[in-house]
Amino acid sequence: MNARFEYLLRLGDDALILGQQLGLWTGHGPVLEEDIALTNIGLDQVGQARAWLTLAGKAEGAGRDEDKLAYFRDQSGFRNALLCERPNGHFGDTIVRQFLFDAYAVCLHAALSGSSDAEMAAIARKSAKESAYHLRHSRAWMVRLGDGTEESHTKVQQSLNDLLPYAGDLFHSDAVTEQAAGEGWGADPAAFRPAWDTAVDEMCAEACLTRPESVPEQVGGREGRHTEQLSFLLAEMQVLPRTYPDAQW
Repeated sequence: MNARFEYLLRLGDDALILGQQLGLWTGHGPVLEEDIALTNIGLDQVGQARAWLTLAGKAEGAGRDEDKLAYFRDQSGFRNALLCERPNGHFGDTIVRQFLFDAYAVCLHAALSGSSDAEMAAIARKSAKESAYHLRHSRAWMVRLGDGTEESHTKVQQSLNDLLPYAGDLFHSDAVTEQAAGEGWGADPAAFRPAWDTAVDEMCAEACLTRPESVPEQVGGREGRHTEQLSFLLAEMQVLPRTYPDAQW
Protein backbone atom coordinates (compact mmCIF):
# COMPACT_ATOMS: atom_id res chain seq x y z
CA MET A 1 0.00 0.00 0.00
CA ASN A 2 1.25 3.45 -0.93
CA ALA A 3 0.02 5.34 2.13
CA ARG A 4 1.24 8.74 0.96
CA PHE A 5 -0.59 8.40 -2.35
CA GLU A 6 -3.81 7.29 -0.63
CA TYR A 7 -3.61 10.10 1.92
CA LEU A 8 -3.05 12.77 -0.70
CA LEU A 9 -5.93 11.43 -2.78
CA ARG A 10 -8.24 11.96 0.17
CA LEU A 11 -7.15 15.56 0.53
CA GLY A 12 -7.39 16.24 -3.20
CA ASP A 13 -10.67 14.46 -3.77
CA ASP A 14 -12.46 16.27 -0.93
CA ALA A 15 -11.46 19.61 -2.42
CA LEU A 16 -12.16 18.57 -6.02
CA ILE A 17 -15.67 17.28 -5.41
CA LEU A 18 -16.61 20.27 -3.26
CA GLY A 19 -15.25 22.60 -5.93
CA GLN A 20 -17.35 20.86 -8.56
CA GLN A 21 -20.44 21.09 -6.36
CA LEU A 22 -20.01 24.79 -5.64
CA GLY A 23 -19.33 25.52 -9.29
CA LEU A 24 -22.85 24.34 -10.04
CA TRP A 25 -24.17 27.34 -8.08
CA THR A 26 -22.68 29.78 -10.60
CA GLY A 27 -25.57 31.83 -11.94
CA HIS A 28 -27.98 30.28 -9.43
CA GLY A 29 -27.08 31.95 -6.12
CA PRO A 30 -29.90 33.54 -4.08
CA VAL A 31 -28.33 37.00 -4.52
CA LEU A 32 -25.54 38.26 -6.79
CA GLU A 33 -23.01 38.70 -3.99
CA GLU A 34 -23.56 35.15 -2.78
CA ASP A 35 -23.39 33.82 -6.32
CA ILE A 36 -19.90 35.30 -6.58
CA ALA A 37 -18.90 34.15 -3.09
CA LEU A 38 -19.83 30.51 -3.71
CA THR A 39 -18.05 30.55 -7.06
CA ASN A 40 -14.88 31.97 -5.49
CA ILE A 41 -14.95 29.39 -2.70
CA GLY A 42 -15.36 26.71 -5.35
CA LEU A 43 -12.30 28.06 -7.17
CA ASP A 44 -10.32 27.93 -3.93
CA GLN A 45 -11.31 24.28 -3.55
CA VAL A 46 -10.26 23.46 -7.11
CA GLY A 47 -6.93 25.20 -6.53
CA GLN A 48 -6.35 23.10 -3.43
CA ALA A 49 -7.36 19.98 -5.34
CA ARG A 50 -4.80 20.69 -8.06
CA ALA A 51 -2.04 21.09 -5.51
CA TRP A 52 -2.87 17.92 -3.54
CA LEU A 53 -3.46 15.79 -6.64
CA THR A 54 -0.20 16.96 -8.20
CA LEU A 55 1.61 15.69 -5.11
CA ALA A 56 -0.45 12.49 -5.22
CA GLY A 57 0.68 11.87 -8.79
CA LYS A 58 4.31 12.29 -7.74
CA ALA A 59 3.82 9.93 -4.80
CA GLU A 60 2.24 7.32 -7.05
CA GLY A 61 5.06 7.50 -9.57
CA ALA A 62 2.93 6.17 -12.43
CA GLY A 63 3.01 9.26 -14.65
CA ARG A 64 -0.45 10.54 -13.74
CA ASP A 65 -0.77 14.28 -13.18
CA GLU A 66 -3.65 16.14 -11.51
CA ASP A 67 -5.71 16.09 -14.72
CA LYS A 68 -5.36 12.34 -15.18
CA LEU A 69 -6.29 11.73 -11.56
CA ALA A 70 -9.29 14.07 -11.73
CA TYR A 71 -10.74 13.02 -15.06
CA PHE A 72 -9.73 9.42 -15.67
CA ARG A 73 -10.57 7.63 -12.45
CA ASP A 74 -13.89 5.87 -11.97
CA GLN A 75 -16.12 6.29 -8.93
CA SER A 76 -14.51 3.50 -6.90
CA GLY A 77 -11.11 5.15 -7.33
CA PHE A 78 -12.17 8.33 -5.53
CA ARG A 79 -11.43 8.79 -1.84
CA ASN A 80 -13.51 11.83 -0.93
CA ALA A 81 -15.61 11.82 2.22
CA LEU A 82 -19.29 11.08 1.64
CA LEU A 83 -20.25 14.52 2.97
CA CYS A 84 -18.57 16.20 -0.01
CA GLU A 85 -20.73 14.39 -2.55
CA ARG A 86 -24.10 15.11 -0.94
CA PRO A 87 -26.37 16.99 -3.38
CA ASN A 88 -26.41 20.78 -3.40
CA GLY A 89 -30.15 20.78 -2.67
CA HIS A 90 -31.44 24.17 -1.61
CA PHE A 91 -29.16 26.95 -0.38
CA GLY A 92 -29.41 25.80 3.23
CA ASP A 93 -28.29 22.28 2.30
CA THR A 94 -25.18 23.67 0.61
CA ILE A 95 -24.37 25.98 3.53
CA VAL A 96 -24.70 23.20 6.12
CA ARG A 97 -22.51 20.87 4.04
CA GLN A 98 -19.93 23.62 3.65
CA PHE A 99 -19.93 24.55 7.33
CA LEU A 100 -19.44 20.97 8.47
CA PHE A 101 -16.53 20.59 6.05
CA ASP A 102 -15.02 24.02 6.76
CA ALA A 103 -14.89 23.38 10.51
CA TYR A 104 -12.92 20.22 9.73
CA ALA A 105 -10.70 21.86 7.09
CA VAL A 106 -9.53 24.58 9.48
CA CYS A 107 -8.24 21.88 11.86
CA LEU A 108 -6.76 19.84 9.01
CA HIS A 109 -4.80 22.66 7.43
CA ALA A 110 -3.52 23.86 10.80
CA ALA A 111 -2.18 20.39 11.53
CA LEU A 112 -0.66 19.88 8.09
CA SER A 113 1.07 23.26 8.25
CA GLY A 114 3.54 21.51 10.53
CA SER A 115 4.08 18.57 8.16
CA SER A 116 7.61 17.22 7.85
CA ASP A 117 7.03 17.27 4.07
CA ALA A 118 7.90 20.80 2.94
CA GLU A 119 5.55 20.72 -0.06
CA MET A 120 2.60 19.50 1.98
CA ALA A 121 3.27 22.12 4.65
CA ALA A 122 3.39 24.91 2.05
CA ILE A 123 0.08 23.85 0.50
CA ALA A 124 -1.51 23.57 3.93
CA ARG A 125 -0.35 27.04 5.00
CA LYS A 126 -1.87 28.60 1.88
CA SER A 127 -5.04 26.54 2.25
CA ALA A 128 -5.36 27.51 5.93
CA LYS A 129 -5.94 31.15 4.96
CA GLU A 130 -8.68 30.09 2.56
CA SER A 131 -10.37 27.64 4.93
CA ALA A 132 -10.49 30.28 7.67
CA TYR A 133 -12.42 32.58 5.33
CA HIS A 134 -14.63 29.74 4.14
CA LEU A 135 -15.56 28.93 7.75
CA ARG A 136 -16.38 32.56 8.56
CA HIS A 137 -18.63 32.67 5.52
CA SER A 138 -20.49 29.41 6.11
CA ARG A 139 -20.82 29.98 9.85
CA ALA A 140 -22.27 33.45 9.33
CA TRP A 141 -24.89 31.98 7.03
CA MET A 142 -25.68 29.19 9.50
CA VAL A 143 -26.45 31.81 12.15
CA ARG A 144 -28.36 34.01 9.71
CA LEU A 145 -30.55 31.12 8.53
CA GLY A 146 -30.93 29.36 11.87
CA ASP A 147 -31.85 32.54 13.75
CA GLY A 148 -33.80 34.02 10.85
CA THR A 149 -37.35 33.42 9.76
CA GLU A 150 -39.42 30.44 10.83
CA GLU A 151 -39.04 28.97 7.34
CA SER A 152 -35.27 29.44 7.15
CA HIS A 153 -34.84 27.95 10.63
CA THR A 154 -36.95 24.91 9.80
CA LYS A 155 -35.12 24.27 6.53
CA VAL A 156 -31.59 24.62 7.88
CA GLN A 157 -32.44 22.50 10.92
CA GLN A 158 -33.61 19.74 8.59
CA SER A 159 -30.45 20.16 6.52
CA LEU A 160 -28.35 19.71 9.66
CA ASN A 161 -30.33 16.63 10.64
CA ASP A 162 -29.87 15.12 7.17
CA LEU A 163 -26.18 15.94 6.63
CA LEU A 164 -24.62 15.44 10.05
CA PRO A 165 -24.51 11.62 9.68
CA TYR A 166 -22.21 11.98 6.66
CA ALA A 167 -19.65 14.12 8.49
CA GLY A 168 -18.29 11.10 10.34
CA ASP A 169 -16.47 10.02 7.21
CA LEU A 170 -14.19 13.06 7.57
CA PHE A 171 -12.67 11.56 10.71
CA HIS A 172 -12.02 8.07 9.33
CA SER A 173 -8.85 6.54 10.77
CA ASP A 174 -7.04 3.52 9.38
CA ALA A 175 -3.55 2.25 8.52
CA VAL A 176 -3.09 5.15 6.07
CA THR A 177 -3.74 7.88 8.63
CA GLU A 178 -1.78 5.98 11.28
CA GLN A 179 1.30 5.90 9.03
CA ALA A 180 0.84 9.53 8.00
CA ALA A 181 0.67 10.72 11.60
CA GLY A 182 3.37 8.34 12.80
CA GLU A 183 5.88 9.51 10.20
CA GLY A 184 5.05 13.16 10.71
CA TRP A 185 4.07 14.14 7.17
CA GLY A 186 0.32 13.79 7.77
CA ALA A 187 -2.22 13.91 10.57
CA ASP A 188 -4.83 11.56 11.99
CA PRO A 189 -8.22 13.22 11.40
CA ALA A 190 -9.66 11.56 14.49
CA ALA A 191 -7.60 14.05 16.49
CA PHE A 192 -9.67 16.91 15.05
CA ARG A 193 -13.00 15.54 16.28
CA PRO A 194 -13.12 17.30 19.69
CA ALA A 195 -12.37 20.74 18.20
CA TRP A 196 -14.87 20.11 15.39
CA ASP A 197 -17.56 19.05 17.88
CA THR A 198 -16.98 22.23 19.84
CA ALA A 199 -17.26 24.36 16.70
CA VAL A 200 -20.55 22.67 15.75
CA ASP A 201 -21.98 23.00 19.25
CA GLU A 202 -21.04 26.69 19.50
CA MET A 203 -22.57 27.41 16.10
CA CYS A 204 -25.79 25.60 17.04
CA ALA A 205 -26.11 27.62 20.24
CA GLU A 206 -25.69 30.91 18.40
CA ALA A 207 -27.92 29.89 15.48
CA CYS A 208 -30.71 28.55 17.71
CA LEU A 209 -30.32 25.12 16.12
CA THR A 210 -30.51 21.74 17.82
CA ARG A 211 -27.78 19.22 17.22
CA PRO A 212 -29.24 15.71 16.86
CA GLU A 213 -28.34 13.73 19.99
CA SER A 214 -27.63 10.36 18.38
CA VAL A 215 -26.58 10.15 14.76
CA PRO A 216 -25.74 6.85 13.00
CA GLU A 217 -22.73 7.78 10.90
CA GLN A 218 -22.43 6.98 7.21
CA VAL A 219 -18.90 6.02 6.14
CA GLY A 220 -17.15 4.42 3.19
CA GLY A 221 -15.89 7.23 1.00
CA ARG A 222 -12.28 6.86 2.14
CA GLU A 223 -12.40 3.26 0.93
CA GLY A 224 -14.03 4.02 -2.42
CA ARG A 225 -17.63 3.20 -1.44
CA HIS A 226 -19.80 6.07 -2.60
CA THR A 227 -23.39 7.13 -3.15
CA GLU A 228 -24.93 7.36 -6.61
CA GLN A 229 -24.64 11.15 -6.43
CA LEU A 230 -20.91 10.91 -7.08
CA SER A 231 -21.48 9.04 -10.34
CA PHE A 232 -23.69 11.89 -11.58
CA LEU A 233 -21.07 14.49 -10.61
CA LEU A 234 -18.25 12.58 -12.29
CA ALA A 235 -20.26 12.03 -15.46
CA GLU A 236 -20.67 15.78 -15.88
CA MET A 237 -17.17 16.68 -14.75
CA GLN A 238 -15.33 14.09 -16.82
CA VAL A 239 -17.32 13.96 -20.07
CA LEU A 240 -15.25 16.48 -22.06
CA PRO A 241 -11.73 15.19 -21.33
CA ARG A 242 -12.87 11.59 -21.76
CA THR A 243 -14.53 12.40 -25.09
CA TYR A 244 -11.49 14.32 -26.36
CA PRO A 245 -8.55 12.92 -24.34
CA ASP A 246 -5.91 14.35 -26.68
CA ALA A 247 -7.44 17.80 -27.11
CA GLN A 248 -5.08 20.78 -27.13
CA TRP A 249 -6.27 24.19 -25.96
